[in-house]
Amino acid sequence: MDGIIIKALGGVYTVEASDGVYECKARGIFRKKNISPVCGDSVEFSLESDGSGIIESIGERKSLLIRPPLANLDMLVFVSSTCEPRPNLLLLDKFIAIAVYKKIEPIVVFTKIDKTSCSELADIYEKAGIKTFQADNTTGEGSAEVKAVLEGKLSAFTGNTGVGKSSLLNNMFPQLGLATNEISRKLGRGKHTTRHVELYKLDKGGYIADTPGFSSFDTNRYDIIFKDKLADCFAEFVDYTDKCRFPDCSHTKEKGCAVIEAVKNGEIARSRHDSYVEMYEQAKQIKEWEYKNV
Repeated sequence: MDGIIIKALGGVYTVEASDGVYECKARGIFRKKNISPVCGDSVEFSLESDGSGIIESIGERKSLLIRPPLANLDMLVFVSSTCEPRPNLLLLDKFIAIAVYKKIEPIVVFTKIDKTSCSELADIYEKAGIKTFQADNTTGEGSAEVKAVLEGKLSAFTGNTGVGKSSLLNNMFPQLGLATNEISRKLGRGKHTTRHVELYKLDKGGYIADTPGFSSFDTNRYDIIFKDKLADCFAEFVDYTDKCRFPDCSHTKEKGCAVIEAVKNGEIARSRHDSYVEMYEQAKQIKEWEYKNV
């Protein structure tokens, strides 16, 4: 039988098939091959006499995130609040770049617009060609627009704890009843409310996943973007990278760099270029053995 893994917890995989939902375990061969089934995987499974399932094979993955563990994503929705906690644009830009690198469409949603305007922030990402939304979770404003882009897609929601991921999801899909917590004013951040990844089926097709916060979205060695690939992950750079004076331009400090000129002229947001330079400097520190293990 064919299905999709919609929940993975403690070595038990919940698989949704055309005729129902089954609790499955994976064959030991996957462990020997160092492969772990994850949410979003398309699988083939067989049924035992007691009705439980055994995962026999995992379909080819078009994308894979290690943390949170998700396969075959179409879109990654990054939720960032305008305040409480304040947006971390470097972190946001890092994860957008990883999504682009893995051929997953990035979506940005700014919440808490009732407390602080985010027009300037939204403009940065809209100019970069990224679908960007503004949402007020207290009234539900903006949630319908976000919901519309999710139809027929496999999407994951992620963002720092306390930014309002679960509140946004609850506004779009009240039947989920996801747990939410108030911001801890002492710490300036929210308490973790989502403990594991789980897919929720949408009425008009597709799935969404609520995930742990950015602290669990680990940019480990599997998510390294090497310096020669990094500029391609900033979509707004593409129109300029071929116009630089030097063919091996790093777009960080060279004279005659068309990207830097575009920043000076306001055609590329300075914050995005600052993030790129920071990421480029980090990529330069990657050791040769790390190249071989990615």
